[in-house]
Amino acid sequence: MPRRRFLGVQFGRRRSSRRGIGDEVAGTRPYRPGDLIAHIHWAASAKLSEARGTDEFVVREFFAEQAPRVALVHDRRPGMAIHAPPSPWLDKRAAAETAGRLIEASAAAEQGEVLSVDGALRHPVRRGRGRKDVGVTYDAPETSLTVALEALVRESRVLPTGSFVFVVSDFLVPVPARLWLRLRALRWDVVPVIVQDPTWEQTFPAVGGIVLPVADPTSGQVQDVWVSAREARDRARANEARFDELLSRFRRLGFDPVVLDTSDPREIGDRFRAWADRRRRLWTVQA
Repeated sequence: MPRRRFLGVQFGRRRSSRRGIGDEVAGTRPYRPGDLIAHIHWAASAKLSEARGTDEFVVREFFAEQAPRVALVHDRRPGMAIHAPPSPWLDKRAAAETAGRLIEASAAAEQGEVLSVDGALRHPVRRGRGRKDVGVTYDAPETSLTVALEALVRESRVLPTGSFVFVVSDFLVPVPARLWLRLRALRWDVVPVIVQDPTWEQTFPAVGGIVLPVADPTSGQVQDVWVSAREARDRARANEARFDELLSRFRRLGFDPVVLDTSDPREIGDRFRAWADRRRRLWTVQA
């Protein structure tokens, strides 16, 4: 549910800011040859004819029904591919890719287009309907998400006003505030999709006095780390504060984030439905 009138793909099912074929009246204008007789506003035509003393016709204009464009930005750092099965923790890669498939399926259902933006690609912006995950690797540098978003801003002409921009990441590597402000200024509908492990990233467990096998996401090298009770408490407070600040920052910007702490496709679908319901209620109130 777009938050504002948008410019999008023809023959969709959402009311856009363009004039065209639709159900909602956008305004009126003088009759031009070729206009449908069914669109003539007879009451307005009669008043104008009486005022001018001549035969005048006024026709209704409608908002065209179109589909919003969608940009899908994926963070491809190694840290976004940790905890694959049989690990008991969040499979971040599965969660991110499931979210991407659901977003693309929803865009296709609305007859929309998806632009895939991937920080691991040399040319991050490409046109097309849908994306394939075959051969996708998670080896992008730490700054790849910032690079991808900067590329999207440079190529902003491919996304009209009101387009959706879904950003799928754990956001553990901060994106500069100026870049978020630039994205908002472009009047896109930015939706952060936050993929974080609820145990190790949104908080931290009480593992004081335990030796933990910690793996480097880039090299895969495992190292035993001893964590004291105080260090575990400090890490929990720091992680919780970081997560709360991330949510607050997005909401201050006017973004409505989706939080994914599961890789189960059904639960991920439920999170997006809850997000869509919030937007639908907001749209109903504003309308």
